[in-house]
Amino acid sequence: MKTDSDILIVGGGLNGPALALALTRTGQRVTLIDTLPEALRKDAGFDGRAYALALASQRLLKAIGVWDRIAGEAQPMLDIKVTDGHAGAGPSPFFLHFDHDEIEEGPMGYMVEDRHLRRAFLEALDEEAGIIQVDGTVVEQNTGHSGAEVVLADGRTLTAKLLIGCDGRSSGTARRAGITRTGWDYGQTGLVCAIEHEKPHHGVAHQFFMPPGPLAILPLTGNRSSIVWSERTATAEAINALSDEDYLAALRPRFGDFLGEIRLAGKRWAYPLGLTVANSFIAERLALVGDAAHGMHPIAGQGLNAGLRDVGALAEVLVLAARRGEDMGAAPVLERYQQWRRFDTATLALATDAFNKLFSNDNPLLRLGRDLGMGLVGSVPALRRGFLREAAGLTGDLPRLLKGQPI
Repeated sequence: MKTDSDILIVGGGLNGPALALALTRTGQRVTLIDTLPEALRKDAGFDGRAYALALASQRLLKAIGVWDRIAGEAQPMLDIKVTDGHAGAGPSPFFLHFDHDEIEEGPMGYMVEDRHLRRAFLEALDEEAGIIQVDGTVVEQNTGHSGAEVVLADGRTLTAKLLIGCDGRSSGTARRAGITRTGWDYGQTGLVCAIEHEKPHHGVAHQFFMPPGPLAILPLTGNRSSIVWSERTATAEAINALSDEDYLAALRPRFGDFLGEIRLAGKRWAYPLGLTVANSFIAERLALVGDAAHGMHPIAGQGLNAGLRDVGALAEVLVLAARRGEDMGAAPVLERYQQWRRFDTATLALATDAFNKLFSNDNPLLRLGRDLGMGLVGSVPALRRGFLREAAGLTGDLPRLLKGQPI
């Protein structure tokens, strides 16, 4: 079957472009489809969104030619402080403090604003002759023994050896392939914004666990931080409906005054929190990556990092198969990807689910147990180092790109 390209990727957010760049650098012809026109995706306005990139994810971005474009805009996360308590009452005396000096590799991760990351991806895509970018909405897809085909809303048809869905939690690619999902709603909503503050953050990330849900304060460049604030849905909806001034008044008791006066910078966002995992990451001539395969609670900031692990694993599986003369879209090849990523993803999803349930409550016995647990981990260097390496994405069966190595 003659195809327009080797691989069709649906979804031009972050994982889709990362995968396209990883594949085209090894000689694959890639078509990347996104519903948003490129001009809109290049809009550089600051909207408050940012990502916590683990050290392993930073290595992948460097390997595919993206990191050097954003390095000057990235804020290293040097320390992580984890506390438990009530809004306005101060933290528990038991806490965790992770210092990046405890691992040899350097900062455990970086905070990067969404606008800088997307722009860097688009610049890198434009420079790659092996990537065709298409604006359009997929309305039909067909896969068979010899290849995959998609039909766009404007009637265009595109063909390839393999179709990859990077189109988010509501993945149309997965739905059209008949892939079902397992998951549940947490009854929580995430409130996301950025703030400017009076005092410097010194590169310290804070995670404050409260009964309704956790509050993450993540350092950005300058005297700014990204806020990811989880509340019970009814409370969150009421807070999100407030004016900016009243929104800040609700945030301040939870935030505290350790960074001085605060004010909003950029837009505010709210989105429901839940767990959703595709019951299969693959189908005939098809694979799912990132949120299309799995979506989890932001409690550990691992959403994008898990997606980039998918990118590294799938790229490695496909490229090595092609070098051996195998059909990249064949079922045995795709099964290798699923076996590599499914267990790790399930483990991470269950861990974030358990952490959220353990900390998002006010049960006195559970509070005592988790505070004593944090105290224990904080007092044992080996345990502390293990958690730190996990946060940096340095554990498990890492794809080559996440080790900073070429495929």
